[in-house]
Amino acid sequence: MKKVLLILAEGFEDLEASAFIDVIGWNLIEGDGSTELFTCGLKKEIKSTFNQKFIVDFLIDEININDYDALAIPGGFEQFGFYEDAYSEKFLDLIRIFKIKNKIIASICVGALPVGKSGILKGKNGTTYNNRVRRIALEEFGVNVTNEQIVIDDNIITSCGPSTALDVAFLLLENLTSKKNTEEVQKLMGFLSIDN
Repeated sequence: MKKVLLILAEGFEDLEASAFIDVIGWNLIEGDGSTELFTCGLKKEIKSTFNQKFIVDFLIDEININDYDALAIPGGFEQFGFYEDAYSEKFLDLIRIFKIKNKIIASICVGALPVGKSGILKGKNGTTYNNRVRRIALEEFGVNVTNEQIVIDDNIITSCGPSTALDVAFLLLENLTSKKNTEEVQKLMGFLSIDN
């Protein structure tokens, strides 16, 4: 079983987190059955952007990274405290250890910023929310910021906004399983024609 750890910072964006939850979950039930997703955070109850409450499966301190194959990081809103959690040393250390263990790291939108701040994207290609302030912040972490919607460099996926959430989640699934399996899940979810 391939396990995905979804790390949630206070003020994370619901749409971006739910893309990972749905795609990995659909694969568990309707795809090849080989993936599971678990959530973690700095505290048990996390509020998302727009103040929805979520209870995570684990605290970051409880995570054994060897149990997981990939880390998923949704972005969030500064107004709801996203960077306070996302830039904390515990959050950044988790990202660093996933990189040291050569595991897949998939981020959406400003989820790329803690990846950049952790140092693992220094000298690599990446992207983030298509906003001048956020792009400059990523550049200041030593990242070669590109204008692509989704960038993959050395097992690290970054993307430019919420509209890429499902594409990033499907890319993660493809990396964990196969292109053929991912296409089957996309068909079942209605993103590809059954005739393809």
